[in-house]
Amino acid sequence: KGIFNTWDECKKQVIGFKDAKYKKFETLQGAKNFISEVEDLEIDIKPKDLEKLDNLPKDLMISYVDGSYNIKTKEYGCGVVIFTNEGKKTLSKKGTNEEYSKSRNVAGEILGAVESMELALEMGKKTLKIYYDYRGIEEWALGNWKTNNILTKNYKIKYDNIKKSLKVIFNKVEAHTGDKYNEEADILAKKSVGIE
Repeated sequence: KGIFNTWDECKKQVIGFKDAKYKKFETLQGAKNFISEVEDLEIDIKPKDLEKLDNLPKDLMISYVDGSYNIKTKEYGCGVVIFTNEGKKTLSKKGTNEEYSKSRNVAGEILGAVESMELALEMGKKTLKIYYDYRGIEEWALGNWKTNNILTKNYKIKYDNIKKSLKVIFNKVEAHTGDKYNEEADILAKKSVGIE
């Protein structure tokens, strides 16, 4: 893949390759946007059974996140199911910020998203696909919802800093509809706060 200045340069790269995608652009930015869209399509991996997938791109991490809240203990936590080219990992973590706990399970949802982003950066990934069941994960990050408390404001700031180094693609899944990895993240989130 690449940007070429002449048709001769381009055809050396595309002729003879099945399903090659190429296009002429008036501006360099238009060409860059096209490549970005094609890259998004390339990583449109169907999450049906990721454990059987052994060829994830090296720069990609996929995570399923969920949050939970224990009313008795007033604790929030997250569950995360992670897939990379190195295989599957899981994370179950309790949050410790008392102010955040006022937002109950939403604090756990956000904790899961942030943990995923930070782990992707630590692992040197370039792209993270986050599957979530609570819409705020995407809406606050992208600025579509107003950040009206310390939790959501800090999440937006964190995302804005992370997106400079990591492309985050958000994917909504329906809660409790049998999505294998979303259900697993839900169990891990409950476990983090002592709910069996």
